[in-house]
Order: sequence, then C-alpha cells, then structure tokens
Amino acid sequence: MTVRVRFAPSPTGMFHVGGARSALQNWIYARQHDGVFVLRIEDTDAARNKPEWTEGIISALDWIGIERGSYEGPYYQSSYAADHTAAATRLYGEARAYYCDCKRDDVIARTGNTHIGYDGFCRDRALGPGEGRALRFRTPDVGETVVVDLVRGKPTFENKLLEDFVIARSDGSAVFLLANVVDDMSMGITHVFRAEEHLPNTPKQQLLWEALGATPPVWGHVPVIVNEKRQKLSKRRDKVALESYRDEGYLAAAMRNYLMLLGWAPTGDREIVPWSVVEDEYRIEDVNHAPAFFDIKKLRAFNGEYIRALSPDEFAQVCAPWLTGTETIAAPPWSPEAFDSAVFTAIAPLAQTRIAVLSEIVDYVDFLFLDEPVHDEASWAKAMKEGAADILDATAAAFGALSDWSAEPLKAALEQVGEERGLKLGKTQAPVRVAATGRTIGLPLFESLETLGRDRTLTRLAAARARL
Repeated sequence: MTVRVRFAPSPTGMFHVGGARSALQNWIYARQHDGVFVLRIEDTDAARNKPEWTEGIISALDWIGIERGSYEGPYYQSSYAADHTAAATRLYGEARAYYCDCKRDDVIARTGNTHIGYDGFCRDRALGPGEGRALRFRTPDVGETVVVDLVRGKPTFENKLLEDFVIARSDGSAVFLLANVVDDMSMGITHVFRAEEHLPNTPKQQLLWEALGATPPVWGHVPVIVNEKRQKLSKRRDKVALESYRDEGYLAAAMRNYLMLLGWAPTGDREIVPWSVVEDEYRIEDVNHAPAFFDIKKLRAFNGEYIRALSPDEFAQVCAPWLTGTETIAAPPWSPEAFDSAVFTAIAPLAQTRIAVLSEIVDYVDFLFLDEPVHDEASWAKAMKEGAADILDATAAAFGALSDWSAEPLKAALEQVGEERGLKLGKTQAPVRVAATGRTIGLPLFESLETLGRDRTLTRLAAARARL
C-alpha cells in the first residue's frame, strides 16, 4: 500500500500556525514512508473564502519547505460536488440516510432538554427530499465504533450515543462530514493526521467510510495548541497567522523546528536540531496527548539562535527584505539611494549577535542611512541630563583631534573625557550614543561611530549640543 496523506485547509483567512504544524506532520510521514502528500483546498463555503487566501496558504507552505510541485494538488473540494451528491443519493437509496424537516426548537420542545442532540424523530416518517429537509445519516443503534488512532490508541464510541447527523443540506449540497470523507476516498487517502478537535467527528466519518463500502484511514489526532493561559489559540485573540511571523522576520527553519516541538521532542536533551534529524526521528506514535503551549518567547529565542548560526553573507541576504521593503514588509525609513550595502556589510556582524527577529535590524542600523538620527524621546530624556552639554562639548573636541578614526582611539578619547569628570564610561557615553544614534540601546558605540564617520559624528554631536 502506498501511503497517501492529505492536508485540507479552508481558505478563510490567514494561515494558522496549527495548520502549519499539521501540514509538516503529514509531510514528514509521507516522506518517511515513500508516500504522497496531497494538498486539498476545502473551498465549498464560497462566502468565507477568497483566491488570495488560497495563494496565501500555498505561499506559506512554500516558506516552511513544502514547496509547490513536490506534492499532489492543489485540488479543490468544490470540484467534487457531483461526487458528494452521488454519495448522499446512494446512502439515501440504501436506507442508510433519511430526510428530516425538524428544527432545533422542535427537538427541544419534544425532549425538554436544550443540551440533548437530535432525537431520531424522522427516522420512520419516510419523508422524501424537499425544501427545508436535510438528509441525516442513520447511525447504528447498538455496538461500538473503534477508531484506530496512532496518537491516542483506540478511542471507542458507543453507537447509541451518536446522533443521526446531517450529511446534506436541503439544497442537496454536502456538509463537511460527508464531503471530507468522499474526497478522501476519491483521492485514496490512507492516513489522516489532524488536530484533536476533530476527534468527535471521527466515529461519524468512520461510519460513513464503512457505509460507502471503503476501509477507513488510519487516524492520528495531535494535541490542540494553547496560549499562555492554556486557552486554545484563537484567530480573534492570539497571534496565530504564519504569514505575520514570516513578515516579522522569523526564519523558516526556526519556525518549522519549533512547530514540530509542539507535542513532540527529538531524542536527548536538545530541541534545536537540523531538519534532517526531525525527519529521521519524528514518529506520530510518540506525539504527546497533552495540549501544546505555543510559547512566543521561546520561539523568539529559537529564532535568535538560528540567526546567529548564519554566515555573514547569509545574514545579509535574509535581512534584505527589511532593508528595502517588499509587498508585505514596510519600506525602511531611509530613501533607497541612501542605503549603502558596503556600510551595512561592515556593521552587520555586530547586529547579528543582538537581534531575535529580522525586522529589528532596521532600528539597529537606521542611524547609518538617515541624514539625522530618529531620537527616541525616552532615550533623550534619560541621557541628556545635567552635565550632558559639557560631555558633548568635550567629546567633540577630543574626537575632532583624533588622527585615527577607529574604534579603539574613539574609546580611549571618551574614557579620557570621563576620567577628567570622575565618570565611568557608561555614564560618559550615554549622551554621545543618543546624539549619534538616537537611542540608548544599540550596536557597540565605538564601532558604530567608526562606521558613521568623522564628519557625520561631529555634526550630530553639535546638533545635540545645540538642542540642549
């Protein structure tokens, strides 16, 4: 048997990080078993999907390494509507389904219970299709449905507790439960790995597979992803869009490494590992049952480690979108002609050890490419206190007398200014840093001044002095 897995997202907005994890888990399983990964876009809800969201899904998959051309698809669920209708018709013809005109209020009125499911009222009314009549699947009255799940063992569901569920609307269109099953059957899917929120649907879908004469797939329901309050990640509340992490400057390698740790871990006391190790060691059977905490602070730390592991050339290359701007990344505050790649290359190694996400590069280097630094007012207030004017005057004189404009002489000159005033270097350099770069925190000061150059540094010291 050829293993065939699928990833079947709905294009209803940005690409959820939980979906990205599921895609990677399916992708790895297919590769481990010389199988096939199928991408199916579940686009039947026309009111909630847009073409650009579909392209967003495909682009996001490209970014995390599941590149177009390396999988089957994308197929579109809407293209299989005739198959869905045929399956519904077959189940009705074989008395495995029946039409029902009950409204929810009717069920509540009959049962007196707002929590109970459908009560089977229309099972033996022999209704035919018609307006306001949905098609319900007739679940077995006795026995059990056992789900073979590579993560959770063999969850067992009593059939008598499964209500007769709707499989088609009154207009004949299939609902998710049936459409999903028919599509998986049509595409020869052998394994379905998805989030545990789908587990309650699984016995219903398994009954549909069996009623349509096919062997159900092997299931695997991975733990839900939660936030720091242990609440399920929500698009309305949490930062969940994979695209937003990409555009903020998270590296694809860091993101996919981290996503695979949500419910699983490689051997040994390690988490940051080459992707080849993940592909070799990952086993769906080893995935934990407990909810997986999406820790943004940890992801940020991961990303910083990946950034520091880049070569200087690689670092300069991955920073490029934030230095120029793209369709989804805002342009930097300097004009294109002001940017000097040689200057950036000189200072980049200092920034590489300090940033955690690539978008931070702009604030670290903008002072080099702007005519005047952007002064952070809080930094200005903190640094430009009593004595700052004297320090700026003395520093300008000391710097102006230097014949060697490089980091070490600059540092020695400023240390001398501080010693003459009984100040440590940290206190002395604060107003100089803010005058030259606009901020109290940034790259090493003296290397920054060396790169900025004599004339621009002295001009900024004078401008800051004049403002005091």
